[in-house]
Amino acid sequence: MRRLGALPILALMLLVGVMAAPTLAQDADDAGPTAGVDINQEGASDLELRVEGPLQIMLLLTMITFIPSIVIMMTCFTRIVVVLGFVRTALGTQQIPPPQVLVGLALFLTFFVMRPTLVDLNEQAIQPFIAGEVEMPEAAQRAVGPLRMFMASNTRTEDLVLFLEMSERGRPETLADVPTHVLVPAFVISELRRAFEIGFILYVPFLIIDMVIASTLLSMGMMMLPPMMLSVPFKLLLFVLVDGWNVLTQNLVASFAPI
Repeated sequence: MRRLGALPILALMLLVGVMAAPTLAQDADDAGPTAGVDINQEGASDLELRVEGPLQIMLLLTMITFIPSIVIMMTCFTRIVVVLGFVRTALGTQQIPPPQVLVGLALFLTFFVMRPTLVDLNEQAIQPFIAGEVEMPEAAQRAVGPLRMFMASNTRTEDLVLFLEMSERGRPETLADVPTHVLVPAFVISELRRAFEIGFILYVPFLIIDMVIASTLLSMGMMMLPPMMLSVPFKLLLFVLVDGWNVLTQNLVASFAPI
C-alpha cells in the first residue's frame, strides 16, 4: 500500500529519468544487433535491458500527467488559490485580476511555503538518486516522506478519522501507519474548509459596504442605479487603504502549520 502511495511521487523525478534515458539507450546499443537473437544468458540479459529501458521511459512520461494533481492536491496550492478567488469575488471586480495572475501568484506562494519541504525532498530523495546511491523505488519512498509530513501537520484530526473509518482501518499508532491514499483526501478537505473559513472572514467587510451603499441608494429613491456601480470603488479604496495584498499574503502564509 505504501508503494502505491509513493507511485505519484515518481513524477517529481521525471527530469532525472529523462537525463538517465540516454545512458540506458547507449547501454542497449552497445549490446550489439544480435544480442536479442542469441538464446543464452548474455543474450537474455541484453534483451531485458533493451525492454526495460523503453518501459521505464514510457512510465516516466506517463507519470507527467500526475504532476498537476500532485501540485494541487498534495501542497498548499488549493487553499491559496481558493482564498484568492474569494478575494476577487468579494471585491466584485469580475475578471480583475485575471485568472492567470491569480493562479501564477498562488503557484509562487506555493513554492514559497513549500520550500522547506522541497529542500528536504531534494536532499533525501533526488540527490541520492542522481548520485546513484539509491534505486528509483527507494527514492520514491523517500520523496513521499516530506510531503506526508507537511500534509499531516495541516490536516484536521476529524477529517483524517473520517477517511480512516471509511477505509475500515483501525486507529493508527503513528503517522507511518496512515496510508497515503487516506492522508491525501483528508488533507484536501481540510484545506478546503480552512479556505472557506478565510473566505467568510474576507467577505464580511465587503458585504457591509454593499449593504450600506444599497440602503443609501434606497433611502434616496435611486432604485434604478445598481448598487454595485458605487460599491466597487469603495471596496477597492478600502482594500488599498489597509494594504490588502500585503495583509492577505502575510496571514495566508502564516496560516500553514510548520512541519
